[in-house]
Amino acid sequence: MATSNASPRPTRNILGLEWPRDVTIPERRSLIAGGLGWLLDAFDVMLYSMVLAHLMQHFGMSKQTGGLLNSLTLIASAVGGFAFGFVADRIGRTRALMASILVFSAASGASGLSQTITQLAICRVILGLGMGGEWSTGAALIAETWPPEHRGKALGIMQSTWAIGEMAAVVVAGLMLPRYGWRAVFFVGILPALVVFWILRKVPESKIWQDRKSAKVDFQVLTRRDILLPGLLATAMNACGMFGYWGLFTWIPAYLSLPISQGGRGLNLVTWTSWIFIMGIGKWLGYALFGFAADAYGRRRTYAVYLLAAAALVPIYGMSKSALWLLILGPPVAFFGTGFFSGYSALAAELFPTEIRATAMGLSYNIGRGFSALAPFAVGWIATRHGLGSAFFLQAAAFFIAALLALALPETKGRALE
Repeated sequence: MATSNASPRPTRNILGLEWPRDVTIPERRSLIAGGLGWLLDAFDVMLYSMVLAHLMQHFGMSKQTGGLLNSLTLIASAVGGFAFGFVADRIGRTRALMASILVFSAASGASGLSQTITQLAICRVILGLGMGGEWSTGAALIAETWPPEHRGKALGIMQSTWAIGEMAAVVVAGLMLPRYGWRAVFFVGILPALVVFWILRKVPESKIWQDRKSAKVDFQVLTRRDILLPGLLATAMNACGMFGYWGLFTWIPAYLSLPISQGGRGLNLVTWTSWIFIMGIGKWLGYALFGFAADAYGRRRTYAVYLLAAAALVPIYGMSKSALWLLILGPPVAFFGTGFFSGYSALAAELFPTEIRATAMGLSYNIGRGFSALAPFAVGWIATRHGLGSAFFLQAAAFFIAALLALALPETKGRALE
């Protein structure tokens, strides 16, 4: 088990504003590196959702095909998460993190050159490989650098940068779509590669990994009873939560922008992009505050509250017809429907031992992504027959099941890593 007898580092006030004074330079830089990588990952992924309606029109795609392309990205991310996690356990967290950023940035830019649906699908698959790898490597780096009493907050802050990346994508799409079209939006996605140069120069490798880097990656460790059963429960919970998230938030831009006759809400470009930007604020708060709550009240309890709230709010949002109610409900749906992600990196890091931590975290997290790949397609299939709002009931059910699984998890709050 990933435990040790190390005593917690003294801290002034873990819930107040004084705790950042205790943060060391390696801790700060690992958080910036992981956060920037995750932010830019979200930026590139969200660009697809922002131009999805335009892609459907340009290529003559159906809703099912539009959802399938995003599903391919998620399937690829499951493979990428495992592959880059294995690489991170062999060559280090920072090197693997840089490689993952280069992969998804190049693939995003290449998406803008696509001339056929097949070419676009290939680009999205490659992007998914890097997308899966970024989480595995960045989360492992932060988890191993930060102490137990602040680990949840640090990983929550990292996860919150996903919302910032999505909001940046909304701004870019809102500015560039009307003037330059969807291809130019994808071209902007290559810019994240520049952050690699900073990581190369400034971010130190995890000391925990350096101390154990000669250890063999032994997959039999995962079959130990004290690791296998909690790991399976956590993986299943994460899979259901991600199914709810990806099915919902892949389609919300189209849900808000498509004409009423096509099952959408018919909002104009300025309105629906503004609504999504406001939802991004709710996401950011949900991600960031989850970490503080998890460090104070525990991982399991915080998970259950978030997921149950999401299960209750999503059906109401899907049935709302007025722009005002969509605006009012959007931030809390985003707060609870995404914020729970912040807990998984801390939970998984605390479940798995160092010599296989990144591999196991990547495998567990991205099995969930692989399963959630069904969600965009499933929502598109249901929406073709019953409308997008009705299709969101499926996502509410997924959040509810995830909440029940969360209640069965062991509590890992305060667990020190080896």
